[in-house]
Amino acid sequence: MASPLDRDAVPSGSLMARLNRPRTDRSTRLAVIADPHLSTRQEGTSKLFHDTERHVANAVADIARRDVDATVCVGDITKDGERWNFDRFDELVADLDAPFYSIPGNHDVPKRGYDHDNLPVSEFADRYAPDGQSFPFHVEVGGVDLLGLNTAGSEEFLYESHAGRVTDDQLAWLDETLPETETPVVLAHHNLPSMSEQVHEHRDLAEPDMEIPPEMENPEEFVDLLNAHDAPLVFTGHLHLPSAVREGSVRELMAPTTCSFPQGYLLVDVGPDGTDVRFVPVADFEGMVDGFRERATDSVTARGLTGMAAVRLAHFPLVDER
Repeated sequence: MASPLDRDAVPSGSLMARLNRPRTDRSTRLAVIADPHLSTRQEGTSKLFHDTERHVANAVADIARRDVDATVCVGDITKDGERWNFDRFDELVADLDAPFYSIPGNHDVPKRGYDHDNLPVSEFADRYAPDGQSFPFHVEVGGVDLLGLNTAGSEEFLYESHAGRVTDDQLAWLDETLPETETPVVLAHHNLPSMSEQVHEHRDLAEPDMEIPPEMENPEEFVDLLNAHDAPLVFTGHLHLPSAVREGSVRELMAPTTCSFPQGYLLVDVGPDGTDVRFVPVADFEGMVDGFRERATDSVTARGLTGMAAVRLAHFPLVDER
């Protein structure tokens, strides 16, 4: 991989956020990937399906040399929940030495209209949740408590929608589990209201014809519960770009996709001074330019999201609390 200024260099990553919280006495490093949309049988679109395997492989190779305590994915591992794409993804992440966990995205779970055999959510959990758990899950990684939610649906809920929801049973579980954790970091595929509002704002300012991607149906209950328990950080995906918001005392950081511009993942260091988050690209200079071109010309909505991503990259770090 190379940067625009020195194409022989290996980029170390750009500081995206420096947070006061979470913090822990035990230094912990996580890799956070989002929306790989891995596809082995399709090419094209702004998701660069023909490059998704290479982008995941690049991410895995880079993460493998970073001495992480765990790698987590905040959903949309596959194009549309195809078993063969999950199988290929598993082959790629098998090269990671540290544990790998994932929550489902809206393109991982069964939806009406798919013409293939989807991986059931129960089997998704068998593959990617901590041993013996389903969704929601709780696992300690270093000094961090990871709490993984399924906002994407299943055969029983959101089957006809790509919107998100934190179900009542998951809210009750969070209400019970958060007080038992010392350093909670919540994983959810869909975004909090302030993050979704950034899309509305960009549409109103720059792209009046862009469509709004599916949003969370009941975010207020979720946000109120997170604030009631002073949860410091939520990682999300879904919109394919890096961004940051605050909802009360809760910080949301959205991870970029590995599949389309700006192709990358997040490297997260939690320690005594707080949390540092870096954006690490998984495409070289030519690949990044290709990703920008394909996404910016795919549709009005894709062009709008590409513009949002470019603006945020230009404003790194998005958050600096220290």
